[in-house]
Amino acid sequence: MKVEAVQYGDKRVYTVSAFNRGVADWLSRLPTVWVEGEITELRRHARWQSVFFTLKDPADGACLGVSILRSRFDALRIDLADGDRVHVLGRPDLYEARGDFRMRALSIERFGLGDHLAALERLKQKLAAEGLFVASRKRALPRLPRRIGLVTGNDAAAKRDVLTTITSRFPAARVLVAETYVQGPHAAAAMVDALRELSAAPDVDVVVLARGGGSFEDLLPFSDERLVRAVASSRVPIVSAVGHEQDTPLCDLAADARASTPTAAGRLVVPDARELREQLQRARSGLERGARGSLERTRQRLTTTHDRLRRAPALAVERKRARLEHAHGRLQALSPRATLDRGYAIVRGEQGIVRTAAAVTSGDALEVEVADGRFGAHAD
Repeated sequence: MKVEAVQYGDKRVYTVSAFNRGVADWLSRLPTVWVEGEITELRRHARWQSVFFTLKDPADGACLGVSILRSRFDALRIDLADGDRVHVLGRPDLYEARGDFRMRALSIERFGLGDHLAALERLKQKLAAEGLFVASRKRALPRLPRRIGLVTGNDAAAKRDVLTTITSRFPAARVLVAETYVQGPHAAAAMVDALRELSAAPDVDVVVLARGGGSFEDLLPFSDERLVRAVASSRVPIVSAVGHEQDTPLCDLAADARASTPTAAGRLVVPDARELREQLQRARSGLERGARGSLERTRQRLTTTHDRLRRAPALAVERKRARLEHAHGRLQALSPRATLDRGYAIVRGEQGIVRTAAAVTSGDALEVEVADGRFGAHAD
């Protein structure tokens, strides 16, 4: 709607509505800017479409009202509270109906977050170039760890979650706990010392590094270069269980396994005893069936072999008898006696069997053998 003034003589007079609309239109053409300040009077309600807070300058107390769409604020996933120092990206805005000037926010970052993120990205690229994050160097977790190391703070929740999960899943598990700083300027060095101590402890063959989540600043020690290198060079596999989904601390990338929460870490490092017993029972049943099947197959083979051995002598004798009968039949067929039975005769002279007529002369005495006897003869 066009902003128009009413002419009163030599004066151009705007209504309040027109004035506010004109100022709001002019403000809407200004570019977005970053503004730094402290959060105060943070207000939100489930039925409100926007989140409201006041941005205060800690130097002189100057204040600026800020609103941001609730969906945009929730998508940022930052846990803000009164007193937090932030950078807000937005543009000036005027609520025409009341003439309230405020800033309409588009994004919010904690103070110094950009510098931290840039430094972390540089460190991440440096360590990645050295091969600390490659999958090929990650080791498999032991199936049945002899002893489990746990590095955690004195926060009862994270330690309790890990221990409760481990003992409920595998009551026989042994856990060696090292409580240390997990937040603050001394946390990284303290966790490095605890990791080395647990890795060198007798029978420890896996270590869990656990913390129950926290803000971005709280988790900075888990991206400290000293801790990341200690995790990567550990003698035993490391499970990182920082419990924070929005950001990924660098120790998550260097660890041999990552768990989203301390509870999930407990499930990673030990098997479920009940499932293990069920698997053993299935394996035992399978072995039993296999053994019975093998025995049954062996019994059947032995029975078959026994029957074959029992029949073997008779079969051998029968085969021998058949061969003898066959040989006898052939001998019978080839015997001169059989030839005589068919009507032939064997003639013998003084020189033996007469095979040709030229072998005898007239008057030679001959002996003729037929099937039923012999008789004498003379050659003509």
